Amino acid sequence: MGGGGEGATYTVDDALTKMGFGTFQGLVLAYAGMGQAAEAMEMMLLSFVGPAVQAEWGLSSRQESMITSVVFAGMLVGAYTWGIVSDNYGRRQGFLITAICTFSAGFLSALAPNYGSLIFLRCLVGVGLGGGPVLSSWFLEFIPAANRGTWMVIFSTFWTLGTVLEASLAWLVMPTLGWRWLLGMSSFPTLFLLIFYKFTPESPRYFCTKGRIDEALSILEKISRLNGAELPSGKLVSDHIHELEMDEKCNPSEDTLLLSPTKRNDSPIVSPKNKVSSDTQGGLSSLLLLLSPELVRSTLLLWIVFFGNAFSYYGLVLLTSELSTQNSQCDPTSLHSGNSPTTNNNLYLDVLITSFAEFPGLLLAAAIVDRIGRKLSMSTMFFICCIFLLPLMFHQPESLTTALLFGARICITGTFTVVYIYAPEIYPTSIRTTGVGVASSVGRIGGIICPLVAVGLIHGCHQTLAIFLFEVVVFLAGTAVLFFPFETKGRELTNNSVISPSSSNSNISL
Repeated sequence: MGGGGEGATYTVDDALTKMGFGTFQGLVLAYAGMGQAAEAMEMMLLSFVGPAVQAEWGLSSRQESMITSVVFAGMLVGAYTWGIVSDNYGRRQGFLITAICTFSAGFLSALAPNYGSLIFLRCLVGVGLGGGPVLSSWFLEFIPAANRGTWMVIFSTFWTLGTVLEASLAWLVMPTLGWRWLLGMSSFPTLFLLIFYKFTPESPRYFCTKGRIDEALSILEKISRLNGAELPSGKLVSDHIHELEMDEKCNPSEDTLLLSPTKRNDSPIVSPKNKVSSDTQGGLSSLLLLLSPELVRSTLLLWIVFFGNAFSYYGLVLLTSELSTQNSQCDPTSLHSGNSPTTNNNLYLDVLITSFAEFPGLLLAAAIVDRIGRKLSMSTMFFICCIFLLPLMFHQPESLTTALLFGARICITGTFTVVYIYAPEIYPTSIRTTGVGVASSVGRIGGIICPLVAVGLIHGCHQTLAIFLFEVVVFLAGTAVLFFPFETKGRELTNNSVISPSSSNSNISL
């Protein structure tokens, strides 16, 4: 940050650091958290709707799995699409479209007359849910660097609240009103995002990357008024300009220029004249930057971790319901004509209990993410998750099965929370939501595959093989974390730079 002289300058990070976390960020947290809870509810209901629809419409286990898999297929498309939209047209535009898509398709799926229409509408819900990373990136860009990890963990508690709320709602609604009412009622939290949308501000970091400094300053002034804190003295500039000013006092290293898209004497501001062509090419150029030699290692490792996280998290959610209803059906000494009311009650109770495991998972992540760092936090919890899953390769008493799933859910919730902190931190603002969105898309591939494992293999009485596959995926994800080239704990977000893979202390200009 510049001094108090006439030519002093400051960046968005400087301003946020000085003003701190206050009332403004609290309101942003409430809105983004509401979206996080709504997404969690739409995902958690898959544990209940699949078995209920299978029983009512006489579906095969493969058709039941498809009800879940098509949601992830839609998210695969949505995560990439909405990331590009938000990077080129603003965070607000990104999550507005996703909220409309999620609510409309979610509500209409409750009225689906047949299996085909239900599959189509749930796929559209997935397309909308794919915009989840946009809200998390939007919230992240208002948080000071010093306590960003802690506040992102707090943000993640809204997901847990959504899962617990959905499990409780299912327990109340499913036995009496059925799955259609659950689908309809679960779509309404997304409606609140649309109702309060007009009050949401755009990210000042986004404005800076587009050269709209006056609009960025206007947002910072609103933060200043609501938080009762003063802005730094001087003139607001983008990170790129600030770095160029600092470089005038020192010799830039060769690495500093590796990814620079413009010459040193070019203005980093996007002029109105070239803005249209820049936006048009934004999707392809952003993807190419993610796979550039300087970023490809981080990007590919991040994809492995997101795949492992999604596969294991949603797999554990589905395993909770499938192991509750299928263990006894695989017992050759038992005869079954269907799920008994007792079995259904056990299902709701088991899912509710394991959903509460996310609270200690969040507390664990909050306790260690800013102390031991992102990498060590994730790898440790991945490997502990493997330990909890190992006994489930063989049939266990129901109480022990629930306890082991509870422990595994704690760990995988913690890793999911930390990776959503780490991922936006390794990318610059100009491609941040695209980078996180693409990684999230890769994670959705894990979500598409996991129902075939959790549902298909368990239905076929192949529990040992199913758990072994989960073990392999979780272990590989934990190993991938160890190979991340740098740690991001305590580092500022940047508009136009990322950390060099070769050194945690060097920046690469973007």
